[in-house]
Amino acid sequence: MDGSIYRDIKREYDLKRQIAIDKSKKFKEELYNKYPVLSEIEDEINMLAIRTTKAILMSDELTKQIEKDNLSLKLQKLEKKYDNELKKIGLTRKDLEPKFECEKCNDTGVVSYNGNTKTCSCFSQAMINETYKQVNIYKLDEENFETFDIGFYSKVANKEKYGIDKSPMENIENIRNIALSFVENIDSATQKNLLFVGNTGLGKTFLANCIASEVIKSGKTVVYQTAPILMDKVIEYKFSYNKTGVEKEQYDKIFNVDLLIIDDLGTETMSNNKFTELFNIINTRLLKNKKMIISTNLTLKELYKEYDERVMSRLIGSFTICKFIGEDIRLKKKKMFG
Repeated sequence: MDGSIYRDIKREYDLKRQIAIDKSKKFKEELYNKYPVLSEIEDEINMLAIRTTKAILMSDELTKQIEKDNLSLKLQKLEKKYDNELKKIGLTRKDLEPKFECEKCNDTGVVSYNGNTKTCSCFSQAMINETYKQVNIYKLDEENFETFDIGFYSKVANKEKYGIDKSPMENIENIRNIALSFVENIDSATQKNLLFVGNTGLGKTFLANCIASEVIKSGKTVVYQTAPILMDKVIEYKFSYNKTGVEKEQYDKIFNVDLLIIDDLGTETMSNNKFTELFNIINTRLLKNKKMIISTNLTLKELYKEYDERVMSRLIGSFTICKFIGEDIRLKKKKMFG
């Protein structure tokens, strides 16, 4: 693990956690100024808690139990009164808590399970994003299933032009359903990987981002790279004489990360070494049941010309092929929104 990257991300986490806490405190202060009864009830609750502690420490066993029961009843009444006052203004206790980005680790970067502490998946993903400079990952707030609009696709079928009976809109609806099923069954050994085929501007990258968004939300990790950068990194590592721990971790993650997305397959400059490494990546991940999404602007016929039989047999046999059709969505959006 790169110590400097870890420290930078840890600082970011500490900062965003503190900002969330400070915002929560400010909101609570403003609320108490507007509704002083809430502050008064909370003061009573705090005083009662102190009295309960003193009673437990100073009394004999019988007095201690009686006092404890009495104070417990009073505390319950005060808690209920506090909740009712919040309800009157349309709030709950949850609204007064800090709004952390990650509810699993509360932006600490670590989670505890059965007494064991481990790195939260959100922190692991942040490390991957920074290590691999994953620009696409930072678009997930904009590019996800909620913002995926099939309205940009034509309702008119044109078999002569597109080679299928469905209209572009019907086709993309079908692909979206395949993508949703992929997310839902990502751990299943029977779930095939996805191969996105089609011209530029038809939504391949957008839909890959939609899937990445859901996979990351589920607590899994994603490496998202273009084929040229990925293959260059792999070859550079394989033929490096002085491999660093960071480089080894980068290389290992290609094989072990929960989801590997390879964008723009076919734009890389291929060599025999790269053919071998591409096959090794695909085959190893298949054996490990680690899912992949590969997108390409090439047709299947063009892929057969570019890649050897070993690679193509894996792509055809272990991937669901999704053919994207229609007019360039990016150009449509540009004309519409400028």
